[in-house]
Amino acid sequence: MSTPVEKGAVIVISSHVVRGSVGNRAAVFALEQLGIPVWALPTVVLPWHPGHGPSTRMTFSEAEFGSAIDDLVRAPWIGEVTAVLSGYLANAAQARAVARLVTALRQNCETLFYACDPVMGDIGGLYIATETATAIRDHLIPLASLATPNRFELAWLSGSPLESNAAIMDAALALGPSRMLVTSAHPMMAGGTGNLYLSGKTALLAENRLVDNAPNGLGDLMSALFLARLMEGLEEDRALQLATAAVFEILARTAKMGSDELALETHASSLATPMAMVQMRKLFHPAQKRRN
Repeated sequence: MSTPVEKGAVIVISSHVVRGSVGNRAAVFALEQLGIPVWALPTVVLPWHPGHGPSTRMTFSEAEFGSAIDDLVRAPWIGEVTAVLSGYLANAAQARAVARLVTALRQNCETLFYACDPVMGDIGGLYIATETATAIRDHLIPLASLATPNRFELAWLSGSPLESNAAIMDAALALGPSRMLVTSAHPMMAGGTGNLYLSGKTALLAENRLVDNAPNGLGDLMSALFLARLMEGLEEDRALQLATAAVFEILARTAKMGSDELALETHASSLATPMAMVQMRKLFHPAQKRRN
């Protein structure tokens, strides 16, 4: 059984959009709906998600972002913080700054939980600079208590094609974080999609129906909800089931509305008390094979 995650405030570091439910907008809303205090630091500010078309990109200099990180380390309230969640990063310097934050906080709180959502790309390829992706791999993944890549991101991080869930598990173990949640894993049920979770000698697959043309923000939402459920003290299988159910329920209801953004505010109750059915499966953990 994995070490429980202490409940407290979470520093969430990701992109911010004026309109929409991606990045910090999704993660902060989800965490606060589940009663988790949040300190939110944007890495970049955009009027809307780039998938909706070009818009002004408001950025911070490397020096300004680094100074803000230093301020957080010295904050008189830093003892409130028990977890850090990072998502989209605008450049390699931000990855190094986040690594500095996590390292500094662990000097005072050895149990600090760091969830790294390596927001780098999808089936179409990387949508951040290779230098930034490399910095996430080299500086942040080794510090992570939990990593939450999608299947493409794990393939890039591990340098290997992931054509089966067995390959996903092998890559997750080789990469290193003690807990790995891989979204868009290979489903076992027709017309589905899966979230594959690996921890200790536990391997779980949570499946739900695939919804076409999904809005952006599902990965941000999943990472935040799973972290919140772990901070509630739930067992990992229950935390995975509830987080998966909530994301699917929000997605299904958003699709029914015909919205181009996740309708978090309209269906906030789905975050706390999802009713959607999720197929849970225990998979054969690679460690069992090696032991035998």
